[in-house]
Amino acid sequence: MSGPAGEPPPGDPPAREPPPADPAEGVAEVPAPVRRRGWAIDTSPLRNPGYRRLFWGVTATMIGQQMTLVAVPFQVYALTRDSLLVGVTSIVALVPLVVFGLLGGSIADAMDRRTLMVVTGAGSAVTSALLAAQALLPGGGNLWLLWVLAAAVSGFTAVNQPARSAVIPALVGPEGVPAANALAMTVRQAGVIVGPLLAGVLIGAGDLFLAYVVDAVTLAVAVVLLRGLPPLPPGGRTGPLRLGAAVRGVGEGFAFLRTQPVLLMTFVVDVIAMLFAWPQAVFPELSEGRYAGSPNSLGWLYAGISIGALLMGLTSGWVSRVDRQGAVVLAAIVVWGLAIVGFGLAPTLWLAVLCLAVAGAGDMVSAVLRSSMLQTAAPDEMRGRMQGVFLVVVAGGPRLGDLRAGAVASAAGVGVAMVSGGVVIVLAMAVVALLVPSFLHFRASRVVAR
Repeated sequence: MSGPAGEPPPGDPPAREPPPADPAEGVAEVPAPVRRRGWAIDTSPLRNPGYRRLFWGVTATMIGQQMTLVAVPFQVYALTRDSLLVGVTSIVALVPLVVFGLLGGSIADAMDRRTLMVVTGAGSAVTSALLAAQALLPGGGNLWLLWVLAAAVSGFTAVNQPARSAVIPALVGPEGVPAANALAMTVRQAGVIVGPLLAGVLIGAGDLFLAYVVDAVTLAVAVVLLRGLPPLPPGGRTGPLRLGAAVRGVGEGFAFLRTQPVLLMTFVVDVIAMLFAWPQAVFPELSEGRYAGSPNSLGWLYAGISIGALLMGLTSGWVSRVDRQGAVVLAAIVVWGLAIVGFGLAPTLWLAVLCLAVAGAGDMVSAVLRSSMLQTAAPDEMRGRMQGVFLVVVAGGPRLGDLRAGAVASAAGVGVAMVSGGVVIVLAMAVVALLVPSFLHFRASRVVAR
């Protein structure tokens, strides 16, 4: 991999090495790096000036982005009064996410990743400003224009995020990856708490326009921060960017993934978890129905998952030391499923938010470990493509889950939609443990990071 410990000599192309063997199949064990003990989050990656810029760039965007993620489905529901169309909105965003997520990962393996992050960040800022403008249209906006702009936001994000994740090992080294992931995901969750709560206040006051403006401003701040990063070419080198090569690179990424069955399962288990128990499509209906008497119920529902994820992130020192990562991922997803069952049955807002918080804690553990498994096992010149697939799965799964939840809730009620999905997840994780023992027995100490 590139970086202080493994840069190739100037002028020499990096050696092409075969893909690493599946870590669960007996790769020679390497000594684990020395890690801090205790439960508190490990902040050592922030000593790296490059990672600090990346970290604060993520921090700057999160509140605004999360306000937009609340504002768009709320605006759709306000225009249509239909939870199914809220779910359809997620599918509208899913198409560019899949297409540009995969292409974006390939592009991130072919050009300087700093440049890619700056360009796509600027595009996102402009699109958020256009969302603000459409909120001022007569009638409270236009559904079709809203869908087009939501798709554009999804496309820019899909190209930006693989590059942003792929540079982490180059900035902090392989031993710092779990801690860096925990830091980034924790600050995201803080934004997911503050953003929805602030969005709920602004929407309740009738100021949807300002919610979109905040997103545009924070994205612009992130662009300024990311411009100060050093050049970050994949594998220490770049070539001319060609669309045909990017498309072929997507195929190469999937070919690599087929040689890594354990890494493939990190995607499969997350798709199952999100498809059957992602709850956001039912939040607008619950806020105006079951919890209508509770102040700012919409904001609290959107913040619930992230409250648990943030608390878990702040006490995630132990997560960086987990060796049996596969088993812990399965256990964390079972916790997610059981908590969603509780959410579906919760008669009061406080109990619903508590269940969502427990679900968020389980999801945080799963996300940190799955991301770390992927970043350390893939070589640097392949990380962009792996992160592109990761983005499609992580962001695409909830959108499919929104469609499922919205459809089932419309037909049979919110309780049925949530309880049935949570039960399916618990059973599915038991099946995975039985049928794919290599994932259950995956150990971080058997991975040679590259």
